Amino acid sequence: MTVIGSTIDTAGEAYVAAAESTTTKLAEIDGELQKALAGGGERAVERHRKRGKLPARERIELLIDEDSPFLELCTLAAWGSDFPVGANVVTGIGVVEGVECMIVANDPTSRGGASNPWTIKKSFRINEIAQQNRLPIISLVESGGADLPTQKEVFIPGGRMFRDLTRASAAGIPTVALVFGNSTAGGAYIPGMSDHVVMIKEQSKVFLGGPPLVKMATGEESDDESLGGAEMHARKSGLADYFAQDEYDAIRIGRSIVKRLNWRKQGPAPRAEVIEPLFDSEELLGIVPADLKVPFDPREVVARIVDGSDFDEFKPLYGSSLVTGWAELHGYPVGILANARGVLFSEEAQKATQFIQLANRANTPLIFLHNTTGYMVGKEYEQGGIIKHGAMMINAVSNSTVPHISILMGASYGAGHYGMCGRAYDPRFLFAWPSAKSAVMGPAQLAGVVSIVARGSAEAKGLPFDEEADKGMRAMVEAQIEAESLPMFLSGRVYDDGIIDPRDTRTVLGMCLSAIATAPIEGTENFGVFRM
Repeated sequence: MTVIGSTIDTAGEAYVAAAESTTTKLAEIDGELQKALAGGGERAVERHRKRGKLPARERIELLIDEDSPFLELCTLAAWGSDFPVGANVVTGIGVVEGVECMIVANDPTSRGGASNPWTIKKSFRINEIAQQNRLPIISLVESGGADLPTQKEVFIPGGRMFRDLTRASAAGIPTVALVFGNSTAGGAYIPGMSDHVVMIKEQSKVFLGGPPLVKMATGEESDDESLGGAEMHARKSGLADYFAQDEYDAIRIGRSIVKRLNWRKQGPAPRAEVIEPLFDSEELLGIVPADLKVPFDPREVVARIVDGSDFDEFKPLYGSSLVTGWAELHGYPVGILANARGVLFSEEAQKATQFIQLANRANTPLIFLHNTTGYMVGKEYEQGGIIKHGAMMINAVSNSTVPHISILMGASYGAGHYGMCGRAYDPRFLFAWPSAKSAVMGPAQLAGVVSIVARGSAEAKGLPFDEEADKGMRAMVEAQIEAESLPMFLSGRVYDDGIIDPRDTRTVLGMCLSAIATAPIEGTENFGVFRM
């Protein structure tokens, strides 16, 4: 075995300071997560219960296998916007009758479960994950439809949700709808376009137009039950495949549907024996310094997440600012690319390109551990071909067909974010640590560039340069970029799939690798032209 050693001093001043910084950030994030967990608040939840209904997360808990984990995704969607944290929908991967499924549950306690612009964006991401990884989709439906005041941002793009459901079905990915309440107007197409539909007696209401709209449109008098009730759809329209007596019965039926799918994974099975890392995951709290300008060794992270802390490093003496190598994680083979000193030089880019090609030859998923300020700039490096070498790495990342998972640990700036498989490069999953930051460049650098450009413009026009105003501008820009590069800001915009506690990294990666193995894992030899 090629076991990684560790030089961390958990009693050292630097480690303690980093751990305290991470713990503080985790507490701040937990406060925001609690807002999502609270749904519409205590009164709304109590009102919902008095109607004999379960909250969304309790429905999920009953649906998934007992004592199995639920990997919630995009929990902080809509953070920092005018809409509730979580965007009125709970989404994630759970195991139902031994099958990993993508579960989408409207939260009716939060604005009636209405779809706002962030609900739409979150739903698109969830459907993308389900289709890439061939995960059966279970929709727990109870929604008042579109958030009408923002319909201009919901209606036109929102149709993609229904398109995605039918495309999943066409691709042979099972879709199941358990209707717990209203599923009105466009929302009626969720059960309408699902392969299997369960409705609940005197509770499910599915219609294109409710009684008031029907009255306005046709003059016809009708009631909820005759127009769109569960019994009507079970007996007359045929929209309901199963007629449940209550919510518990609907969940039981839903589990039975999944059991009968005869669903099989198409990817490789993990090694049966899982070997824990040799080092404590608790120590991940203090590895990333509070000041991201201070470098850290990503091998310390690798040693705490891979099986047996066993890591075969590839080209350790070449391009040493990027650590690459092979390992297993929860029994699954993986290739790892981890930034060691932030900056990517030509050697690192060429090393990464070769490593990505090898991973594709071996049908091995790749994990990218981000802490990069980008590709190196300067006359020497431009003349040395940093553009073509960086482009080579990005080309390899873009065209690689093995699954990618990205973890933003520290900085993820500039084109380095792209080369390390940022959001735009379709990683199967992307998570951030509380310490992460991502932007076009660091706040101080960006403010400095703006200042230099402004100074040059003033000189070209023969105008005096206001040093005091420039100082204020730089401070303002730095503060803005700092705020916009933080993980909660980015997670709120669904630029990641969630912020995770560093100590949970191994567990989260294991769940992702298991989900990924639902689909075939196949590499490619077809890359774009590499400019040599």
